[in-house]
Amino acid sequence: MFKLKLPTDPRWANIAEGNLEEILTDHAWCEQKAVTNCITLITMLPEHTEVVNELISIAKEEMDHFEQVHDIIKSRGWVLGRERKDSYVNELYNFMLKGGSRQQFVVERLLFAAMIEARSCERFKVLSDTISDKELAVFYRDLMISEANHYTAFIGFATKIGTDIDVKKRWEEWLEAEAKIIASYGKSESIHG
Repeated sequence: MFKLKLPTDPRWANIAEGNLEEILTDHAWCEQKAVTNCITLITMLPEHTEVVNELISIAKEEMDHFEQVHDIIKSRGWVLGRERKDSYVNELYNFMLKGGSRQQFVVERLLFAAMIEARSCERFKVLSDTISDKELAVFYRDLMISEANHYTAFIGFATKIGTDIDVKKRWEEWLEAEAKIIASYGKSESIHG
């Protein structure tokens, strides 16, 4: 899926299912960060009206996902916990090329967003295929489709804006780096953990 070089071990879903309150809280905060990322991208791309319009739609969808996860947390008698640190995302952020042209920086930020969406989608698929909680299996199947659309959108934005950049080559470099990063994860009850 998405040419990810290292698939998630399905046993990660068993770890996640062992503490659904924690995985849902972590997931809620991932959705909030996705909203924030869209807003940041909008501030970077104000002259790209078509892209801004799509980013607004994605941000609304991500906020809706946050609300859906929060509703599930409440329906189970739990309370949303505090925001969780996402070491995986921090490592991806460190891989981004810094400096260079504005165009290069924007493309890097879009590929960063695409990578997070790709891995999240893959993790949602693992959850939907593996966990015994039927409500959450269906929920994660639906979100998987949404995340796939977001991934596609971010790759499309990078290609559209990065006219002077070999986006395809750079995406391959992102895939290689992400495989090395994700290799040390998959052992905790968090979306990227």
